[in-house]
Amino acid sequence: MSLCKIRSKSVGNDDKTMVDPYGEGFILAILGAVTYEFEVTSPISPARLFKALVFEADKLFPKAAPHAIKSVELEGDGGPGPSSRSTLLKVTYLPFEYVKHKVEGQDQDNLSYSYRVIEGGSLGEKLEKISFENKLVAAAAGEGTLVKSLMKFFTVADSTFTEDEIKEQIKRMDGVYKAVESYLLANPHVCN
Repeated sequence: MSLCKIRSKSVGNDDKTMVDPYGEGFILAILGAVTYEFEVTSPISPARLFKALVFEADKLFPKAAPHAIKSVELEGDGGPGPSSRSTLLKVTYLPFEYVKHKVEGQDQDNLSYSYRVIEGGSLGEKLEKISFENKLVAAAAGEGTLVKSLMKFFTVADSTFTEDEIKEQIKRMDGVYKAVESYLLANPHVCN
């Protein structure tokens, strides 16, 4: 996946509107919740990519992106809800020691999943939480996947979250996703 293939503009934030940081717009200091919507393409089929990102991430991510993810630990029963699975990613190249995700929902039939960052990572002084909603659909040409993503950044009190900070978040994710995509292309038997 390449986040440089972002096609859609972002959506509103309170009374301000944020535009695609890779487009012609700009973002001023933003207060409150920031919602950012984007689409990326991948040559990997939707079902295979879903399996890699949702069901096999604990095994696949450290193999595909050892430069970024040292290990993945699963907690809980694996389903959405209060007792659901949370994923602890022990990262190596990010400026964080770890990032803990909590699965909010997953729908294998519709190839959609959602999760939020609940500990570590970018959370702290500026961000209270970050949530992600993702839907995988067949690309228009019938080959590969169009991934539709919605990210929500919830700031702490009067903190601001800038365009550069959003770009940095996307850059970190892009590095891991590109590595996963490359790994799947090089290993066609994985996640089939």
